[in-house]
Amino acid sequence: MTKLWLPVLFVVVSTIAATTVAKKLAVPYQLSGKVYCDTCRFGFETNITTYIPGAVVQLQCNDKSNTRLVFSNTTKTDENGKFTFQVYEDHGDQYCDVVLISSPWPHCKIIDQVRKRSRVIVTNLNGISTYLRHANNLGVFQDYALPQCAALYRYFFHSDDI
Repeated sequence: MTKLWLPVLFVVVSTIAATTVAKKLAVPYQLSGKVYCDTCRFGFETNITTYIPGAVVQLQCNDKSNTRLVFSNTTKTDENGKFTFQVYEDHGDQYCDVVLISSPWPHCKIIDQVRKRSRVIVTNLNGISTYLRHANNLGVFQDYALPQCAALYRYFFHSDDI
């Protein structure tokens, strides 16, 4: 008789867990970051980096067990190149990434494969007490390096210790 109740108990517990995860939060998570044009093609931001308004960015959350996409939201960067997502659900059982989709600038469209994605934590079940989350900035390569990049290259990469 006990063995017959186990499947019923499993279904009840699973249903309760699923509704708990899907519950709307009173205070949404605020995810933010920026999209930049790598004007020197260095693979990182410099003091002459520009930020891209109108770039398309997507938040993707995938199930940890089967990598199936379970949540997606798309936005565009503002006039300062900043993107923001408001997320009203806890995604503690998922891997969430902010992914750069495209740049509207014709001279800065080559997405940096190393800087095209940033992992973000969208749960409070990890010790983070605030609902604010910051993604690493996402980068796009400019078609050509600006002339002042040569001096920056010498500054960043020249060393007498080598």
